[in-house]
Amino acid sequence: MTNVVRIFDTTLRDGEQSPGCSMNLAEKIEVARQLERLGVDIMEAGFAIASPGDFASVKAIANTIKNSTVASLARALPKDIDAAAEALKNAKYPRIHTFLATSDIHMQYKLKKTPEEVLETACEMVKYAKRFCSDIEFSAEDASRSNPAFLYQVFEAVIKAGATTINVPDTVGYTSPEEFAALIKGIKENVPSIDKAIISVHCHNDLGLAVANSLAAIKAGARQVECTINGIGERAGNAALEEVVMNLNTRRDLYGIDCGIQTKEIYKSSKLLSSITGVRVQPNKAIVGENAFAHESGIHQHGMLANKETYEIMTPESIGLTENKLVLGKHSGRHAFEDKLKSMGYDLDEAALITAFEDFKVLADKKKDVTDRDIEALICRKVVQIPEAYKLERFVINAGNTITTTSSMRLLTKTGHVLEEVVSSYDGPIDASYKAIDKLVGRKFILEDFVINSVTGGTDAQGEVNVKIRNNDRVYNGHGVSMDIVEASILAYISAINNMLYDQEEKREV
Repeated sequence: MTNVVRIFDTTLRDGEQSPGCSMNLAEKIEVARQLERLGVDIMEAGFAIASPGDFASVKAIANTIKNSTVASLARALPKDIDAAAEALKNAKYPRIHTFLATSDIHMQYKLKKTPEEVLETACEMVKYAKRFCSDIEFSAEDASRSNPAFLYQVFEAVIKAGATTINVPDTVGYTSPEEFAALIKGIKENVPSIDKAIISVHCHNDLGLAVANSLAAIKAGARQVECTINGIGERAGNAALEEVVMNLNTRRDLYGIDCGIQTKEIYKSSKLLSSITGVRVQPNKAIVGENAFAHESGIHQHGMLANKETYEIMTPESIGLTENKLVLGKHSGRHAFEDKLKSMGYDLDEAALITAFEDFKVLADKKKDVTDRDIEALICRKVVQIPEAYKLERFVINAGNTITTTSSMRLLTKTGHVLEEVVSSYDGPIDASYKAIDKLVGRKFILEDFVINSVTGGTDAQGEVNVKIRNNDRVYNGHGVSMDIVEASILAYISAINNMLYDQEEKREV
């Protein structure tokens, strides 16, 4: 048995299905590039048949990624497999991932098929997919609630039909580590052709056991784990990639299993995804939460000063977390700034670098101590470049507790036109500003979510604002950073509008 486990990342497919985690094409491509830098073996780029947008994103990612396998999900239907194959046509390492439910409840109520029909369809569709590429994964949906004897029969048949990976999903997050390990062990012992395929697992977190179940499966013989950055995904999410990987790294003595993940890219991957989706991880989240390496208890602090290993089982540096220290000042040049970004693991293109440096100089003039976290906040969205239909030129707020607030807003369009509007509001400067922007762009949006966070401590800290706006049936994310929280809020709102317009333009082109 090999002592290497493959990491299959489904952030761009299962993860994006999580409410509020949708991404546009430019964002998906940048996440895919970061997953490649992270070293994932396989990335599931999307569900090609789901929509023209999904097809376009799978195709674009397949054309971009060179070091990881790119997969597309497909139901066990010819039209789905055709779409997946077409989208993956230019992938260096393509994989078609087809699935069919095998549990009694799914076969009876969802598929309305007999076990015999399911077995026949599974084999036929794996053979059909094999016509397009050699790397075929078959998933038995709801495997953890399937009859084990039937599951063995299906897996044996699809391996003979050409499946190179068989996936055992805990689709509804129902199983326990002991049960799941026993299921994997049973598959190894009762599927005669199992040595010709990789056993994969895909665990959901409905009972909080996705990572525990995945690790138990690895110990029982699974050699591929399907997971997502920050554990995002439908309902309670998926197994968190960073938790699975750091368990394997930190407890090599227990698992004796390696993987190809570049752990120093973990923190950056988490921050990029949070910035793009606007969904922050909880402070006490394992590995990547803000408090993951914080020690407030006096007893803990005393032990840490004596020997870090008293309370620290892994280092912040191991996941790419840099020290929060003064790095550059207002007299620093672009070359020094670029060198600092590279030392932090960021490689921006020329346009993004110019914009980031300009923003840095503005911040350095205002803020005495510029930290690594300040720089991260400035550039996290710069790595994703989309056309700016609207850009903030200036705003003026007149506010007080005894007067009606007014916001005077001036925007520039991408064609160079200047738009200006003044709006009054009893609900404060942000409400007045958002209403002014709505008038300028000629649309009214529903503000679904609005979150302000401080990048660092201190009264001179930057404010980081994430908003979600709804237009018809779609929700769009926006992100803004500034020492002025009203400005950060305005930038976030404009960012969300630009994302919406870019997404709509993409769909017209598709």
